[in-house]
Amino acid sequence: MMNLPDRTLFTPFRIGPVTLRNRTIRAAAFEGMCPGNLPSEDLFRYHRDVAAGGIGMTTVAYAAVERSGLSFPHQLLLNRAVVPGLRRITDAVHNEGAACSIQIGHCGNMSRRSYAGRLPIAPSYGINLYVPTFTHRMNSSDIQSVVKSFGNAVNLAREAGFDAVEVHAGHGYLISQFISPYTNHRRDSFGGSLQNRARFMLMVMDEVKKAARNDMAVLVKTNMRDGFRTGTGIDECIEIARMLENAGADALVLSGGFVSKAPMYVMHGKMPIQVFAHYIENRLMSFFVRLVGVMLVKEVPFSEGYFLGDAIRFRQELKLPLVYVGGLLSKEKIDEVLGRGFELVALARALIKDTDFVNKLRDSELSRSECDTCNYCIAVMYSRQAACIMNDETISQRVRDMMPKNE
Repeated sequence: MMNLPDRTLFTPFRIGPVTLRNRTIRAAAFEGMCPGNLPSEDLFRYHRDVAAGGIGMTTVAYAAVERSGLSFPHQLLLNRAVVPGLRRITDAVHNEGAACSIQIGHCGNMSRRSYAGRLPIAPSYGINLYVPTFTHRMNSSDIQSVVKSFGNAVNLAREAGFDAVEVHAGHGYLISQFISPYTNHRRDSFGGSLQNRARFMLMVMDEVKKAARNDMAVLVKTNMRDGFRTGTGIDECIEIARMLENAGADALVLSGGFVSKAPMYVMHGKMPIQVFAHYIENRLMSFFVRLVGVMLVKEVPFSEGYFLGDAIRFRQELKLPLVYVGGLLSKEKIDEVLGRGFELVALARALIKDTDFVNKLRDSELSRSECDTCNYCIAVMYSRQAACIMNDETISQRVRDMMPKNE
């Protein structure tokens, strides 16, 4: 372990053409603040406040590159109609001294007809039990159309004032669905070998890099493993990371998990099933989740810095800048991660709990987030905004009443 002074966190760092004032990034964690697929006042205030709170770069999360890529009715759809609202956000973030990125992606089989306007598209035919829905196997025309949508998304992001884009290639969404043998059963040039399964990702990267030109940074969120036996393992994920490095990614955000198969591997800890079910509007689905949710959503024990062991293997194999994400709550653990050779750290829970977290670390007002990793923010974000619900007096007592007595 390298010994770096604890002030490293607050030194500038350059990603591609963008210089961050410090080594922190607000992770691309879904905010749930885009009713009707449009940026809201809540989204504006949240990212402005995170920027004012000292972050190096904040990331507006999970923007679908086209309608077929929507997972939720309160998810951002990146089209021309949202550019003015997003420009207002980026201007406010820049005024606070931070950079601003937007995560772009496509959910593939994780959509439904009512959101996508069509049968959800995927690498292969099948049924996604998580939604649940049937899927349409993408043909050549579908593939070319989605690839082009990623390039269009980058152009819209530039118009909206973003400094960077983060391509979502993990967590079991569309790019990840092509990569993973669990969801890709094709027998053409997009299936079989790892090189074939990575072909769609590389086509997307080529289109994104062309659109980004030399004035926008391109980050990629990629899995270190899918988190279950029949998914993509760490050795193949390292090969994927090398492909992304060769394709011109300016930085990789190292993550893991598969939302339709191993959702808690992404975030670790317990999923509060009763709270999750309570905020599902469909009564039948809510009942189903209450009944069998514990079996469907397996707990993965939480420990601070839970991805660090895997991430160190990637650091040893790669030369490009790496962003560590995964359960960072204290200055001590952040310094350890930076000391291991990672250039940047991404934070989510700590900034949901307190948007001023980075400033408080800098000023030594605290050394650890007050977040207790109860994951109740995760349980409600699919149906309402992912604020820290324990800070929300209108619902906190109702949620507490649903908690098991030992929590």
